Amino acid sequence: MTQLIERTFGFDDEVPEPAAAAATESTMAQAINRALHDAMGADDRVLVFGEDVATLGGVFRVTDRLAETFGEQRCFDTPLAESAIVGIAIGMAIRGLVPVPEIQFDGFAAPAFDQMVSHLAKYRMRTRGDIGLAVTVRIPSFGGIGAVEHHSESTESYWLHTAGLKVVVPSTPNDAYWLLRYAITDPDPVIFLEPKRRYWTKAAVDTTNPAEPIGRAVVRRPGDDVTVLTYGPLVDTALNAAELSSASMEVVDLRSLNPLDFDTVAASVRKTGRAVVLHEGSRTLGFGAELAARIQEQCFYDLEAPVLRATGFDTPYPPARLEKLWLPGVDRLLDCVEKAMVAP
Repeated sequence: MTQLIERTFGFDDEVPEPAAAAATESTMAQAINRALHDAMGADDRVLVFGEDVATLGGVFRVTDRLAETFGEQRCFDTPLAESAIVGIAIGMAIRGLVPVPEIQFDGFAAPAFDQMVSHLAKYRMRTRGDIGLAVTVRIPSFGGIGAVEHHSESTESYWLHTAGLKVVVPSTPNDAYWLLRYAITDPDPVIFLEPKRRYWTKAAVDTTNPAEPIGRAVVRRPGDDVTVLTYGPLVDTALNAAELSSASMEVVDLRSLNPLDFDTVAASVRKTGRAVVLHEGSRTLGFGAELAARIQEQCFYDLEAPVLRATGFDTPYPPARLEKLWLPGVDRLLDCVEKAMVAP
């Protein structure tokens, strides 16, 4: 199965080297690897496990050399059973360990849905606030790599609708490093969605100066005419669109979907008077619907136009050859920006 996946995605034998100390240029995959390495080095309760994460180093080589460095007791392979992977993590966390399980692909998370929704998310409430589960579930997510069925999905709305789960999505290597470090030290469960198509994006990673924490959005590009709200793999898409648009686009990288930094969202929308939400997931009941509702509830009198959404379509995720037509890109976003600018 692993060989089939590697042939499908065209991987080579190159594996990510751990980043050096302080600021260095790293891929997102290397940054996540370094975050796991540093978290395991700082706390011997941290364990990493999942399908092919130890011997192979993960399908995307994100967990490469962790088993070699920390031993098979702290980084180990599991059977192909996602429900068991999360169930084991829950039991470990109850006993005081800090598990970081990996679900190999976003589409494989469905078998673990019962464990995450029925138990992982509810344990704090079940114990009247006494016991939180310090579990960080890493899930390579979203599309853009031309994958086969079940290997590219946008699952964030499922987790966001599940009270008790924090949900974070990095868009840069530096954010990937720091958001994962924050997630692992969080006393409650965090769903860490890793944008697969950005694994090989290179940028500076500073391991000495902490980035903004979970619950804080970042304005990636200031603007005056329209606010674009997005996260994860589509932040670069929004920035590319801003370079081409005649409108002055302010790009807000949400980073943390729950908790959501609505103060930053509201401040930007009140400044520009217009908002477009950009996300990969299907349009109906996607995260953009929640953002649009909250903006129109709390910023209604500041709006010059309706809140618009540039999203995926209301169909199952398409075959690889149709993926580029399905995913929202620069053109779909600029169409929404144009409509927002001309709205009466």
